[in-house]
Amino acid sequence: MTVFQGTGALFTLIAIFGVINYRFIKLPDTLGITAVGLVACLSVSILGFNHPEMVAQARKLVAQIDFSDIVFHGLLSLLLFAGALHVDLSRMRRQRRAVVMLATVGVVISTAAVGGGFYYVAQWLGHPISLLWCLVFGALISPTDPIAVLSVLKSAGAPESLETKIAGESLFNDGTAVVAFLTLVGLATGATEFSASHVAVALVREVLGALVLGAVLGYGASLLLRGIDSYPVEILITLALATGGYSLSEVVHVSAPLSVVIMGLVIGNHGATKSMSEKTREHLFNFWGLLDELLNLVLFGLIGLEIIALSLQLHIVWLGLAAIPVVLVARGISVAIPLLALQNFRRLNPHSATIMTWGGLRGGISIALALSLPDFHGREMLIGVTYLVVVFSLLIQATTLGRLVRHLSARQA
Repeated sequence: MTVFQGTGALFTLIAIFGVINYRFIKLPDTLGITAVGLVACLSVSILGFNHPEMVAQARKLVAQIDFSDIVFHGLLSLLLFAGALHVDLSRMRRQRRAVVMLATVGVVISTAAVGGGFYYVAQWLGHPISLLWCLVFGALISPTDPIAVLSVLKSAGAPESLETKIAGESLFNDGTAVVAFLTLVGLATGATEFSASHVAVALVREVLGALVLGAVLGYGASLLLRGIDSYPVEILITLALATGGYSLSEVVHVSAPLSVVIMGLVIGNHGATKSMSEKTREHLFNFWGLLDELLNLVLFGLIGLEIIALSLQLHIVWLGLAAIPVVLVARGISVAIPLLALQNFRRLNPHSATIMTWGGLRGGISIALALSLPDFHGREMLIGVTYLVVVFSLLIQATTLGRLVRHLSARQA
C-alpha cells in the first residue's frame, strides 16, 4: 500500500466514524470519533475469535501507522500552533504564576507520585515493574495534553481564570515532561547517570532556548507579515513558521512543542494586531480554526484505531484500571500543592483543585511517548496501561467535565 492509498483509507475510516457518531451517538466530534474507533476495533477483535486471520490482517495494517512519528513530526506542530494562536496572552499573563508552577513543579510532583503509586500497585497485582520504569510512566502520563484540553475547554464552561490556568499549563508543561522523560529513560536503560546539574542544564536549555527561539521566529514572522497584504501568502508564512520552526527547534535541541506555542502566541496576539489587515485576520483565524478541528479529528480517530495494534491481555487491563485512580490522585496532589503555595498571591476559586484534577486530560502525546519507549521487560504493559488511562481520560473525564463545572458553579452560587 502506498502512502497516498494509506492516507486515503485512513481519512475514509475516520470520516465513517464521524458520520456514525453524528447520526447515532452524538458525542462531541473528537470524542465520538475516538469512541466509534474503539468500538470498531473491539468488534474486530471479538470477531477474531472465529476468524483470527481477520484480526491478524487488521493489526498488520494498523501497525504500518507510526503513531509516534505522526504525532511528533506531523500533527503536533500544527495543532499546538493553532491552539496557541487563539489564546489571549493578556489573560495568561494574569495567571502566569499558576501556569509556571503547574507546568514545572506540578509535573515533577505528579511524575514522582504516579511512579511511586504505580510501582506498589504493580507489585500488589503480581506484575512488578522496576521503580525507574514506573517513574518513566509517571513522566509520560503527567503532562496534560493541550490538544485534548483545548478542544474540550471550548464547551466546558469553566470560569475564565480557571480555563486560562488549565489551557496555559497544558501548553507549557511539555518542556518539563520531555526532560523528565528522557532523563528517566536514560537512567532506566543505563545510558546516563543521574546528575542534578545535568538535569537542571537540560531543563534550562530546553525551556529557555525554546522561549527565545520561539519569540525570535514569531516576531520575525510578524515583521515579514507587516509588509504583505495577501492573505494566502500570509497563511502560507504561518504554516511555514509552525512546521519549519518546529523542525528547527529539534535541530538545535530545544523544546519544539514549547517553541511552537510561543510562535503561536506571538502571531495570535502581536502579529494579528500589528501586522495584519482585518480581512487577513479573519481569513487567518478561520483557516487555523478549521485546520485545528480537522487535525483533531484525525488524531482522535488514530487513537481509536490504535487499540487493534495493542496486545491488551487481562493482566494489563487490571493494571490499567488500577493505574487510573493512581493518576487521578497524583494529579490532585500536583495541582493542590502549587495552588496552596499561590494562595498568598491571589484569591483562588474554592473548586479550582477539583476542576483542574478532573480536567487534566491525557491524549495523543502520552501515547506517542509510550510508543517511543525502547525495548525492556514490561514495555507492552506500560503501553497498554497508558492507552487505558488515556481512553478513560477522553471518554469519561472529558465528557463529564462540563457537568462537573456546572454542578460546582451551582453549589458555589
